[in-house]
Amino acid sequence: MKKIIILLIVFIGFQGFSQEKKAKIEFKQTEINYGTIDKNADGTRVFEFTNTGDAPLIINRVKSSCGCTVPSKPSQPIMPGKSDKIVVKYNTHRPGPFRKTITVYSNATNNVVILKIKGKVVDPNAVNLQRKNTSPIIKTH
Repeated sequence: MKKIIILLIVFIGFQGFSQEKKAKIEFKQTEINYGTIDKNADGTRVFEFTNTGDAPLIINRVKSSCGCTVPSKPSQPIMPGKSDKIVVKYNTHRPGPFRKTITVYSNATNNVVILKIKGKVVDPNAVNLQRKNTSPIIKTH
């Protein structure tokens, strides 16, 4: 009987050690809508997140779907319960609608997270020119 109790205690002890601690990344939002913004406006936005796990979170890499979107990541591990941010800068030099993704790779249990940005860049000068050129045509006899 003593051997069974000792084996049970050892087994339970190993179970406690085998429960590996993990980081978990939770974003406040995973999509940012810029709405309608002017050409050459500030295209910087911030995705805030928290490490809700019980181990340090390491952001390994952050990759955007195109060169017009430049993300930056924290360089240090984020401790459990702490927050940080992914800063994304979209280049607003080209008018038109946009939809881009940013992929975040980390050591978290959810180790790949997709972030999205969208909006429409308008050129206020082009809008003013269109308005000037849209006067009604008046025919005179």
